[in-house]
Amino acid sequence: MVSIPNIFGSMVFNDAAMRERLPMEIYKALKKTMSQGTHLELDVANAAANAMKDWAVEKGATHFTHWFQPMTGITAEKHNSFISPFRDGKVIMEFSGKELVRGEPDASSFPSGGLRATFEARGYTVWDTTSYAFVKDGTLYIPTAFCSYGGEALDKKTPLLRSMEALDKQAARILKLFGDGSVKCVIPMVGPEQEYFLIDKEMYLKRPDLVYTGRTLFGARPPKGQELDDHYYGNIKPRVSAFMRELEEELWRLGVYAKIKHNEVAPAQHEFVPVYTTANIATDHNQLTMELMKSIANRHGLSCLLHEKPFAGVNGSGKHNNWSINTDTGANLFEPGETPHENARFLLLLVAVIKAVDDYQDLLRVSVASAGNDHRLGASEAPPAIMSMFLGDELVGILDEFGADYHSKEQCQMEIGATVLPHFPKDLTDRNRTSPFAFTGNKFEFRMLGSALSIAEPNIILNTAVAETLRRFADRLEASADLNADLALLVKETFRAHRRIIFNGNNYSEEWIAEAEKRGLSNMKTTVDALPELISQKSVELFAAHRVFTETELRSRYEILMEGYCKTIHIEALTMVDMVKGEIIPACVDYQNDLASLLERKKTCGAYDVSLEDHMLDSIAKLSSCLLKKLDVLESALLSSKEERDILDRAVFYRDRIYAAIAELRLVVDELETLSSRKRWPFPTYAELLYSVI
Repeated sequence: MVSIPNIFGSMVFNDAAMRERLPMEIYKALKKTMSQGTHLELDVANAAANAMKDWAVEKGATHFTHWFQPMTGITAEKHNSFISPFRDGKVIMEFSGKELVRGEPDASSFPSGGLRATFEARGYTVWDTTSYAFVKDGTLYIPTAFCSYGGEALDKKTPLLRSMEALDKQAARILKLFGDGSVKCVIPMVGPEQEYFLIDKEMYLKRPDLVYTGRTLFGARPPKGQELDDHYYGNIKPRVSAFMRELEEELWRLGVYAKIKHNEVAPAQHEFVPVYTTANIATDHNQLTMELMKSIANRHGLSCLLHEKPFAGVNGSGKHNNWSINTDTGANLFEPGETPHENARFLLLLVAVIKAVDDYQDLLRVSVASAGNDHRLGASEAPPAIMSMFLGDELVGILDEFGADYHSKEQCQMEIGATVLPHFPKDLTDRNRTSPFAFTGNKFEFRMLGSALSIAEPNIILNTAVAETLRRFADRLEASADLNADLALLVKETFRAHRRIIFNGNNYSEEWIAEAEKRGLSNMKTTVDALPELISQKSVELFAAHRVFTETELRSRYEILMEGYCKTIHIEALTMVDMVKGEIIPACVDYQNDLASLLERKKTCGAYDVSLEDHMLDSIAKLSSCLLKKLDVLESALLSSKEERDILDRAVFYRDRIYAAIAELRLVVDELETLSSRKRWPFPTYAELLYSVI
């Protein structure tokens, strides 16, 4: 039996390992760098590197790598051994502070969105001291940021760290107004809920669409999907349970707070949930979790699917980003208070988030935009593309009354207009699974993320948008002659001005779509609709003001994301063409030959009734003819796509022409699957894929 306390963090060079192995003065200097961002002196780096190397070698490591998160959406690593030549043809194990602090991967081979020419290869990885190093598969992994030779961010970690600093700076100003001088820093905390599918590996390898694109491009619906709701929270099957058990143990050793596991709604779908930690470390841990899910599944004869919509007709997979703000003293600033003072602070921060979500709803939609996630949003399984917030009727009632100059009998005993917030229970609200952005008691749950997405982008935008709102609040309140009165007025005015973003009802209803349009809320249904907002003047000004992105960095990300959207659909189209030409058409021809031969034999024998064979042959022949026409439409569209030079025009073309052709071709193939012989059909069916793991 595994002892969790004994193994937890055993493969992490964490605070306990540093205290044990570093001289006290070195330890203190390193901790100061980690907590305050002070300069890391070379002697401190050398001492830390040597201790880290000795510790890692004891854990079985022979190599080290700077582990970073480029704009590919996954992590990257280049492994270097610790060996260094020694006399008599021998080697010693060495690791210097310089090697720890900085690496130099080839930056030209990663997406840069025009920031770097192909011949400009130099880039740097820089040690992120706020995220602990760890040992995995015989290598010491050092979490790092990644930048170009010119200093531009080429990764997801750098802007995330910048956004956390921006939020800390502005939140500290607010807390100072409330007399919270003991707080040294404010930290965004995140807990990402990760959904995924597990299918049999042999089945997976027989589906080129799953191998190349992560989703099934064809597949008729099985007799049973998720209609009975019997998979949700159901008994976990033995193979899946064994996978989950190994995943948890690996994550515990790596310091990940693996907490919850269960079956999700769709057959073969599951969920993993960790405990909250800082936004930066949560992002690292989520990337690590997704990597381990795939490698551990492989060891169990399974394949882990992280695509947002691997199967049509059943729920896709999301990733709920639970976000809150904590102080270094451990206080959750979204925890409803026990005193008038705490309630006033809670109210101010609450309306700050409401304003931020309303003001920057378009950017939040951008943060979850991808070709894969377009299949989920609004599909009665995930929130729609319309941004709104759920607060619950009780909390909305409190704010409405507060905004209407509500008074109570006890007002004389309260400060800053907080009489409307008596000692209320923490769980003020029900849960609304259809809401994109829901307050759930002491945190906000951003539910629009797709399962394969890095959580960095949503948290960068959320942190920065809230930092901007708090900056405006602090500017106003710091200049106030009557803080209590102005704070109360600010809460009232803000809620009134942004009341439109609050919706507690059914986000799936047609009525809400019409109502949202009346309210002036945006409804960006696809990635192509959303991405131009990333480089709008409003966005450029926001990120520049808080030094999160330069305009150049924003435009590079826009290019990368648009290009990624087009390439994703292009690969899907080519895969579909290859599957149809190489497997499906020959299978249909073979089955038609089978039917024609049978029909001929029966006629030769003088059979009385050949209507079944005749009808089936006619149906498949007609569908086969339609298949060729739809295939031609798709191939013609692919050829025409080369004519589009502007990136936005090309993305629009892929959305409107190529994706539409993919969808039409699929309808024909799925119908052919239902009519064809299982012996002749070349690919595992949905029934086999979804129910292959027992």
